Amino acid sequence: MTQDHHEEEPHGKTVRRWLYAGLGAVVLLAGGTAVVRTGAVPRALGLAQAPGATQEADARKTRVRETFEEDIARLGPDGVELASLSIPTDAKGYFAPPLESEMPDGEDGASIRRGRDIFLNPGANATDYVGNALACANCHLNAGRLANAAPMWAASGVYPKYRSKNDQINTMEDRITGCFTYSMNAQDGPTGGPPPQGDPIYKDVESYIHWLATGAPNRVDLPGAGYPALDEPAMAYDETRAKATFDENCSVCHGSDGQGRQDQNGRYAFPPLWGPHSYNGGAGMSRVSTAAGFIYANMPIGKPYSLTEQEAWDVAGYINAQDRPIDPRKVTDADAPVAPAGPPSASGTGTVVPAN
Repeated sequence: MTQDHHEEEPHGKTVRRWLYAGLGAVVLLAGGTAVVRTGAVPRALGLAQAPGATQEADARKTRVRETFEEDIARLGPDGVELASLSIPTDAKGYFAPPLESEMPDGEDGASIRRGRDIFLNPGANATDYVGNALACANCHLNAGRLANAAPMWAASGVYPKYRSKNDQINTMEDRITGCFTYSMNAQDGPTGGPPPQGDPIYKDVESYIHWLATGAPNRVDLPGAGYPALDEPAMAYDETRAKATFDENCSVCHGSDGQGRQDQNGRYAFPPLWGPHSYNGGAGMSRVSTAAGFIYANMPIGKPYSLTEQEAWDVAGYINAQDRPIDPRKVTDADAPVAPAGPPSASGTGTVVPAN
């Protein structure tokens, strides 16, 4: 980040904050999640690509997907050879997932659409197994499509695989179970846990995830997978510095108290970052290193890579130093208080206490 950025005039900061606040109000009144998902906020704030660039990028994606579908249809001895089949990619070289128009009809398409709806709004479409206000799309941006925001097209082809988190081979269903358990805190939901093994919810979400990977190579670590891995921070965590960065860049959308902002129907336009309605201490985002990579590449909304790596580390540390529901694997007595873990480390979590 340049010196000019850090020395921005106070008036400029005030104007920018008012713009964000005004757009936040529009988002809340207009239905929150749908407005954010369609990119209206960055466009209205002038932070997104210029319309011409966006249209060109969208047109390229459409062309490469149409070409891919045409080639697939002609595969065979008298048509397109397998060796000449190209992986569809966007202008930045990342995999280009299928367009909404490519969703099939019939039962397959119905399952994909149900999975997409669960992915975007599990609180409404998998209600019995959600214990907070989060959705899959809060961490896997643009409905699981966006590179460097843990896109699902990159995850689909690498499972089953070993994970040290639970020291076993994990299937995609296992991963989704984990998301319900940790990111959506299912144990505080109506049934007290994630969907049971083999539940149709898993089949539908997996249908959607695998559909997003249509045309992607299998068992390959694709560019744009996961979140960027940042170098260790140059400066140790400092709460005052971290809070100042959070207040300037994050509080307009997520609130100074980190509790997010709801629309007129009670749905979260911007998710809570800590407290009883956020992810618990076992979620991947509770690792400061993971959160830092996500923030650096994707936040604030519409301004990817606008924070320095140090600022991303600071914000990640600040968020994960706040109270949140405990990792369910660490619960031994539901009534026993859990002592704060202290300042967050680069690789670990911050304060993890029951948020009652």
